[in-house]
Amino acid sequence: MKLRYLATVVVLALTTVAAHAQAGVYLNPVAIRVSNTIADTGPFAFLGEKSTSQVFYGYTLGGYYDFFHSGKLATGFETRYSDLHANNAMLRNFLVGLRVSGTPFARPIKPYLLAAVGDATTKAPQSTVHTSKASYAIYGGVDYKMARHVDLRVFELGYGSLTTVSSATVGAGGNVAIPSSTLISFSSGLVFTF
Repeated sequence: MKLRYLATVVVLALTTVAAHAQAGVYLNPVAIRVSNTIADTGPFAFLGEKSTSQVFYGYTLGGYYDFFHSGKLATGFETRYSDLHANNAMLRNFLVGLRVSGTPFARPIKPYLLAAVGDATTKAPQSTVHTSKASYAIYGGVDYKMARHVDLRVFELGYGSLTTVSSATVGAGGNVAIPSSTLISFSSGLVFTF
């Protein structure tokens, strides 16, 4: 008999969590500054011949699902795909991560934090060779509730790392090991919530 009561309480608790679940999707413009401490040379130089930084522009397509709510905090997961280009070079990044958001201030403002890992593909401007390597990133931002199902992503800042295509990663006889590149991103746009 006590087992039935426990099962009923668990089912009601899970129903409550599911009732507060929130999902969101977005397609936003993004700018990412990719930088490295060592300049690469040759046809596989991702940032360009003897360059240590480049700003890439493109878009980010993503979605999140907050499945757990506790007070003013919500936790869930997020997936995102970015497609960026600069100087005829290409960077495509797919990430999956844990997302924490909350409403510690007035209702319309919702800050969030995302820690994600994934896979990124890069192509140098003077080559057709693509390489895929692991990547990670941490994002933080603020969404502002504009309407029932529309949020304005006021801003999103991100920091990440990725080993890009280079003479060293392709094995083209690069005599200097090129370290992982640093990615600093900025984005803004609309988020559609359900």
